[in-house]
Formats: sequence, C-alpha cells, structure tokens
Amino acid sequence: MRTRGGGGTVVPRGAVEVTGRPGAEACPVMEVLHHVAGKWSIGILVAAGRGPARFTELERAVTGISRRVLTLNLRRLERDGLLDRTVYPTVPPRVEYSLTPLAEELHVVLSGLVGWAERHGTAVAAARADHDAAAAVRRP
Repeated sequence: MRTRGGGGTVVPRGAVEVTGRPGAEACPVMEVLHHVAGKWSIGILVAAGRGPARFTELERAVTGISRRVLTLNLRRLERDGLLDRTVYPTVPPRVEYSLTPLAEELHVVLSGLVGWAERHGTAVAAARADHDAAAAVRRP
C-alpha cells in the first residue's frame, strides 16, 4: 500500500488511478456504472450472458424482478447498446435478448465481480455485522 498526493489516500500497488475531477461528467467509469450497476442490470446482463434468452427466461433468472421493471431495464440496456433484441416472425412472436459485442466485453468484468462476491460475500457480511455490533455498543 502507498499514499498518493500527500492527502492520506491509500492506493494499493498496481491500482489504476482515476484522474480528472470527481463527477459523472469527468469520469466515464461513473457514467457507465450509473447505468450498468443498477439494482437489476447486473442480474439481467449475467443471465443474458449465458446465451440468447426470452423475456420469461430472464424473468425467472432475476429473482424478485417485476415484469414492468424487467421491461424498463431491457429497454434501457438495449438503448445503451448492451443488449440486442431479436424479434422472430412467428405466431405468437418470439423475442430473444442477447449480449452485444460491447456487453460481451463487459460480461468478462461482471463475471469477475460475481466471482469476487461469491468468494468474499461471507466476509463482507461478517464485517458488516461486527461494525453494527460495535456501533450498537458505543450508542448510549
């Protein structure tokens, strides 16, 4: 670990330093995360990353999402260039959602994040519980 800028900020060795002013207009990471890291977006992208999926398959894969919220998120992800929506000329119409090449690249990053969460989720929950317990003891 080392500090940069003399301000006491600790940055691990080999970390990528984000430059520029804070704020979405200055940092492309914040803009992307605003769209991609929404409550439901990651689950939808991970599910679609398994291969083309129909609406009901995505609905089943993303636990707790309502049909309306899924529809809104699918439209937003399609607008952002992360999902392709393919309508097949059948009766009834069949619609499938799949990752775009742009999202395929993002899927690699999301898979790493999912793996990290699976490996460290218990430790994060334990740290949270320890912190909450210590805070409860400090309160009068």
